Amino acid sequence: MVADRDGLEARLRTMDEAVERIGTSSDERTTWRELTGFLFRGLCDAAAVELTGGGRESRGGRVAAAGDTTGLLDDPAGPDGPAGSAHVVSVPLTGRGEVYGQLLAARAQTPFSADETATLHFAARLACAHVGHARRLAATERIALDLQRALVAEPGRPHPNLEVASRYLPLGSRALVGGDWFETVRLHFGRTLLVVGDVMGHGLEAAVDMNGYRSILRDVASTDLAPHRVLRQLDALSAADDNRRPATCLIVRVDPARGTAAYASAGHLPPAVFTAGGPGELLDVPVGPPLGTGVGGYEAVALPFTADQTVLLYTDGLVERRGEDIDTSLARLAALRIPAGCGVTEVVDAVCAGLDARHAEDDVAVLAARLRPRAT
Repeated sequence: MVADRDGLEARLRTMDEAVERIGTSSDERTTWRELTGFLFRGLCDAAAVELTGGGRESRGGRVAAAGDTTGLLDDPAGPDGPAGSAHVVSVPLTGRGEVYGQLLAARAQTPFSADETATLHFAARLACAHVGHARRLAATERIALDLQRALVAEPGRPHPNLEVASRYLPLGSRALVGGDWFETVRLHFGRTLLVVGDVMGHGLEAAVDMNGYRSILRDVASTDLAPHRVLRQLDALSAADDNRRPATCLIVRVDPARGTAAYASAGHLPPAVFTAGGPGELLDVPVGPPLGTGVGGYEAVALPFTADQTVLLYTDGLVERRGEDIDTSLARLAALRIPAGCGVTEVVDAVCAGLDARHAEDDVAVLAARLRPRAT
């Protein structure tokens, strides 16, 4: 009985160690390497993972190995070696109905005991669980990223009297996208509505909520309300949905015929205006509460908008840096100087480059607009 208890305790310790050492990363190949490394250190003389391939995450073949695989696993005389001295166990790598491949573990001279074989199977199942989770997470990321790109790649067409450029930069190459978005809406009498918003959080849920805000905006904007009244409607309709996340939003209604732009903000960072050759200017726009709170209380301010100005709307990822006061971050944006002769797209490029937006700590969405010169 004592021997059985000691054996059980040893097996539990080994399983605890496996939990600690296998699955420390969301990278699939790292998990397979952790599996073979763990087994090689304590149970076998060689271990290898061979995948079947054909999936998006792997091309198949041997993706991880540890120990003397040439002598014990790759001997042309067979898995038992030329003298029949090697003992090889093959464990299928499966999870939730998906077959990944097989784990091969080999040891010279001494065969694997029943407990050791059970540990091999446990470690393999543990690795498969982590890999399955990583693949499902990667699939969710791809769906969210595809949705985000589809929604923000092409904002609506503004009136021909307005030049518009935009940019969306997701955080990292695989990070879950957030709820950053922008839009342009044609209004009557040559006016255009410019909108930038940011839903709290990241991932598919944030992207779906972002799509909801954008859809509501299009419906409300079609009634040609003033910007602050558009925000009021967005807030009330969004607050009625308990599952919708709060969002910040900045709306600008550009009126080229009058040379004015009306601004209204729901908890969003201030717009910036750039004039060729000079520094930027942060506009003083009344800030109301974020959308979805149901509090309301939005105001609009109308300011001159001339042909030599470019207005820039953006989400916080463009300027915010960890551990830095937001006033310092905004001052860096305002200090940028745009060379004379730059088009709207070049202004966006210059701002993104000047703030190193491709290495930002959050998603970045930027929308810029300039009055198109009137034909003479």
